[in-house]
Amino acid sequence: MRRLLNAMRKSSLLLSFYALVGVLFVATANLITHDQIAENQRMALQQKWNEVLDASHYANDLNNANKIISAEEIGLPYDATVYLARSKEGQPVAAIFRVTTLQGYSGAITLLVAVNYADQHLAGVRVVEHKETPGLGDKIEVAKSDWILGFKGKFLTNPSTKSWAVKRDGGEFDQFTGATITPRAIVNLVEDVLIYAHKNMQQLFKDPIANHTGDKK
Repeated sequence: MRRLLNAMRKSSLLLSFYALVGVLFVATANLITHDQIAENQRMALQQKWNEVLDASHYANDLNNANKIISAEEIGLPYDATVYLARSKEGQPVAAIFRVTTLQGYSGAITLLVAVNYADQHLAGVRVVEHKETPGLGDKIEVAKSDWILGFKGKFLTNPSTKSWAVKRDGGEFDQFTGATITPRAIVNLVEDVLIYAHKNMQQLFKDPIANHTGDKK
């Protein structure tokens, strides 16, 4: 009987040990995976920044030079994030806005919109996230079409205010065959960002969080 109890006790301890090892293994794997996912997301965002604003044009780490703009302040359905790019000398270069509209055909579309500090022209626009229809609305992706490249160099007043619309609405920008809602949503969102930037650009760079000018990672 005593031998049986000892054997059961040893088995119980052994099972507990293996269970503990398993828990530690899973926890370690989750930690490593979480860190890797975070790093992958950081690198993907860095790549997107450099698509809308050439990496040679700024020197600071945008991860440490950003602020949140409330939805109410910017007039959008969600809060926006703005990344404030500076030169090696610490001078303002451009503001990169991460903004979202709900006016897409399939719902939310998130963009990065880079606006030059000096004259508020568009340095670049890229789609970050969307659920638009493949073959139609997904032409907003630079990999599918060069349509979104047409924003580069545009100003709030060039085209004129009335021309900040798709051609079907009397504006300058092309719509897609069979898909007007998607490009309309993006044109309207980019215009909203330019309006906000025109009014608030200098104040954005006065925010203390924007004074970080450390090297990019």
